[in-house]
Amino acid sequence: MTPGENGPSTPEDDDPFGYLYADGQARGAQPPSGGYGYPNSVSRVRAVGERQYGQQQATYGQGVPQQQPGYGQPNAYYQAPETLPGGAPTTRQPVPPAPGRRGPNTKGLLIGAIAVVAAVVIGIGVAMLNGNDDKTDNQAGSTPTQSQSQSPSPSSSSSAASGELPKTDASALQLGPGVTTASDIKGAKAKGGAYVTGFNHVGATVTWTVNGVEEAGSYRLYVRYGIPGVDATATLVVNGKAGQRPLNMKNFGHLPQGDWENGWQTTWANVNLNKGTNTIQIACNDGNQCNAVLDQLYITK
Repeated sequence: MTPGENGPSTPEDDDPFGYLYADGQARGAQPPSGGYGYPNSVSRVRAVGERQYGQQQATYGQGVPQQQPGYGQPNAYYQAPETLPGGAPTTRQPVPPAPGRRGPNTKGLLIGAIAVVAAVVIGIGVAMLNGNDDKTDNQAGSTPTQSQSQSPSPSSSSSAASGELPKTDASALQLGPGVTTASDIKGAKAKGGAYVTGFNHVGATVTWTVNGVEEAGSYRLYVRYGIPGVDATATLVVNGKAGQRPLNMKNFGHLPQGDWENGWQTTWANVNLNKGTNTIQIACNDGNQCNAVLDQLYITK
């Protein structure tokens, strides 16, 4: 319809899309040829309500859809990269290792583990060696009133130096009737290897005058003696007062009878001493078994 015309108009002239409607088609409206101006194109325009689903649709710009090749079938439109000039290589190239990169050092780890185990074993061995106590001389037997001792041997002095407790031996003792010194039996620690003998009879005495006791109180008197494998006893008299219990010179080592040379042992008894000078006497009285020899005497706190 052009300006100035008074004639009736048609829907197809007024509406370019009138062919899409049923009334427009009844009046003769036709879709434009050439597919919206695209040459050789196929128009996919249908009237409203005429589209049916489920049918195969043509691809855009082509009259017949292409059949897709099955899985694994060659595609005529596909070219592998290796067929093109300068394409991908036909064989797989190995990836070179990164420079300076090394695997784990298993040999070093094994050596380190062995070193740790060796250090632990050595440490345990040292601890076990250090944990062992030094062996000391064993003292066999026991005594209810006195006990043995392996204390260091005293010197032969009868009085102590300043700060020391008195000690003496057979060479410095005052001997009673029938008592003398000898050195036939080996093992005595007194000066010259001497010891007191002849003590095995009633009335025999050995007296020690103790000088230099700095403080009154209770002390322990040690007596080193020798026996021929049999028990012996004596009476201990301190400052003129006899003890209620005998001095026990027992065969603590359970030595065979007659073995004088190996019969050296030590016993002790508690004594109360005064400050200054004291008198300690060992006597063989009635009821004592005095078959013994005497070597050394000393006191301790």
